[in-house]
Amino acid sequence: MLFVASSNVDNDRIDEAAEAAARLDTPAFVATQAQWSLLVRKVEASVLPAARRHHLGVVPYFPLASGLLTGKYRKGEDFPEGSRLATMSFFATMATDENFAYIERLRSFAEERGRTVLELAIAWLLAQEGVASVIAGATTPEQVKGNAASGAWALSPEELVAVPTL
Repeated sequence: MLFVASSNVDNDRIDEAAEAAARLDTPAFVATQAQWSLLVRKVEASVLPAARRHHLGVVPYFPLASGLLTGKYRKGEDFPEGSRLATMSFFATMATDENFAYIERLRSFAEERGRTVLELAIAWLLAQEGVASVIAGATTPEQVKGNAASGAWALSPEELVAVPTL
């Protein structure tokens, strides 16, 4: 059986692909991959509604916002040597005062529940309608274990609406 998915497409492409699959009687997309995290949420305005309209699973990548949602970066501190933010200026642009202030609110929310920001970041995505899986990178076995364990936190409906917004 053939399954087709997309990556980094906008809502118009999702709509066009669904229409073409129906018109040509070919397999339709079953999922779409998109950058989505508590810090990067632009897909919520257009891509997610299109994915839901066409019953696509959503597979977020960069759920930890290049490490900002792991707790290893702190406002006013140098980025750890060898880290993504220290070595790639593109990713470092996300390390803004506004984002650090938001991360602190997320940290407080998570800590009140005996959790970490990393756990919150992944659990929040997994609680979203249509999310099929979350792609989280790791460079150590400990990171793999931490990322996987984060999926064990099932946010309650009350917690989901109480998560601080940017």
